[in-house]
Amino acid sequence: MTLRIYLVEDHQRIRDQLIPMLQELPDCRVVGVAESEADACHWLNNNQAAWDMVIADLFLQEGSGLAVLRCCRDRRPQQRVVVLTNTPNTSVRKWCKKLGADAVFDKSEELEAFYAFCAA
Repeated sequence: MTLRIYLVEDHQRIRDQLIPMLQELPDCRVVGVAESEADACHWLNNNQAAWDMVIADLFLQEGSGLAVLRCCRDRRPQQRVVVLTNTPNTSVRKWCKKLGADAVFDKSEELEAFYAFCAA
């Protein structure tokens, strides 16, 4: 079964690195990308059954990854939401978990754990 990933990341360079790496994981496919909170929430609300995992950055040029987490609150039990951020301090991790994130990873120091989570 293919893991369908929806990526919410506003930096092109990071998207250009993440997408090929995610698609190299066994049975993973990026099904869409959003750069803003509004675009992400619009797509997620209109494609509720089209994704298995959302990967969201917290700080977007337009809006916030926290709002994206809120958009995923009514997801199906098998759907996962992951935060990939540069600011994974204890408060941020707790807040993300409270809003429904299944996991929070540091972009600069926890990529191996992040890819292992995605592959699992």
